[in-house]
Amino acid sequence: MSTFYVPAVNLIGKGVVKEVGPYVKELGYSKALLVTDKFIEGSDILPQILGPLDAEGIQYVVFSDVEPNPTCKNVMDGVAALKEHNCDFIISVGGGSPQDAASCISVIATNGGKPQDYEGLHKSAKKGLPVVAINTTAGTSAEITINYVITDEERKVKMVMVDKNSLALISVNDPELMVSKPAALTAATGMDALTHAVEALVTPGAYGVTKKLSIGAIELIKEYLPRAVANGHDIEAREGMVNAIFLGGMSFNNAGLGYVHSMAHQLGAVYNLPHGVCCAMLLPVVERENAKRVPEAFRNVAKALGLQIEGKTDEECAAYAISEIEKLSETVGIPKKLTELGIEEKDFDFDYLSKNALIDACAPGNPFMPTLEETIALYKELF
Repeated sequence: MSTFYVPAVNLIGKGVVKEVGPYVKELGYSKALLVTDKFIEGSDILPQILGPLDAEGIQYVVFSDVEPNPTCKNVMDGVAALKEHNCDFIISVGGGSPQDAASCISVIATNGGKPQDYEGLHKSAKKGLPVVAINTTAGTSAEITINYVITDEERKVKMVMVDKNSLALISVNDPELMVSKPAALTAATGMDALTHAVEALVTPGAYGVTKKLSIGAIELIKEYLPRAVANGHDIEAREGMVNAIFLGGMSFNNAGLGYVHSMAHQLGAVYNLPHGVCCAMLLPVVERENAKRVPEAFRNVAKALGLQIEGKTDEECAAYAISEIEKLSETVGIPKKLTELGIEEKDFDFDYLSKNALIDACAPGNPFMPTLEETIALYKELF
């Protein structure tokens, strides 16, 4: 049996943020903690969201102390703000970081404790506080998934939480909120989305529905990501990417991810690198190893990336898929090596990162379980 999780109401398309007010009012709550980050708070994005809320008389308090790669401190500060202002629901505004922080605040608000208590699969007992998730980047799909990631700054570990009780009530994906995003962020988040779709397609957890969703996401990303990076105001491309993350998010939310994410989480935790960049660099490295074990899983990836697969061997399909992924990364300007990001091999803690990758919650979704030595070898390919 397969259980399929997705928010109850999903607003998608140009201008939908203008319609959000009545949906929020209809929920009937009294005051929201609006969780966001400093960038969005100081940008032209926030007024586009506050306007429709103000028009319906919705009360809210803005909490913007969320860092990229949100920390336990960010979450606990958010919980404190929520209690101080007597908020009874949450509106999250932003990309993956505010969305993930909001998910964790929501769970702790009703279950108590601290973020570390919820690392792993479905650890909370009660449904989290209601969340209206307004997304501003085409990448993480955090607004529609039951996955969230919080950095334990003491242990230097990204904790992966998969929890059905953290699912938002309403998601909002309006491409008009994304046009001002810089090219590098568009590229990184878009490659994160590609990683979701590819990992969800090659995982043993994939099934009929999720496979079709992944294929659709990959097709859209190949077509629209280069355009969105080249011209942020190309609204058709932005809308194509919104559709891609909705499809891909539904897929990995239900099929699972794999070792690209396990390894990427460690780079983010220790070196505070952008998650999408880590995923993009690792994707061809890890999939090359996966293709040696399950080449047949790459037929669909190759097809989605434009190959006529009739008469082609599984191995040919896998080689084509990995080559196309590398080309797309290069087209959108993703670095190839960690040295380009200021990290030297002599300073890299291979052992620590590899050991943590092995116990990351995404690791069991990979087609095979690498050893410690194999993981170290994979990281070495980034130098």
